[in-house]
Amino acid sequence: MQVPLYQAKAEFFRMLGHPVRIRVLELLQGGPVAVRDLLTEIEIEPSSLPQQLAVLRRSGIVVSIREGSTVSYALAGGDVAELLRAARRILTELLAGQNELLAELRQAEPPLSVPQGSAGRT
Repeated sequence: MQVPLYQAKAEFFRMLGHPVRIRVLELLQGGPVAVRDLLTEIEIEPSSLPQQLAVLRRSGIVVSIREGSTVSYALAGGDVAELLRAARRILTELLAGQNELLAELRQAEPPLSVPQGSAGRT
């Protein structure tokens, strides 16, 4: 039985749903990056990164490249970089809308007034 497309999409987004994986993908947008450099940039426990890289590699989003004793990772295709740019645009629009709403709320908020005769009482 074939998995429905919406379920496959949900599994794809679930796979992306970890901050370390997103950060790795952001760092790989500029080209291959050695694992030691990823560790420096991400600042997580060294034992955690290989697990996250394995998830990305199994999904086919990244590929590993071995040169001597150095292992680097790279994006498997340019579409992932475009997805991250689209996410940034969407978040920018959402946050801009929230800022506009916050400004409206602050403008419409009446100043707090202290009832007469109660100033100075405890």
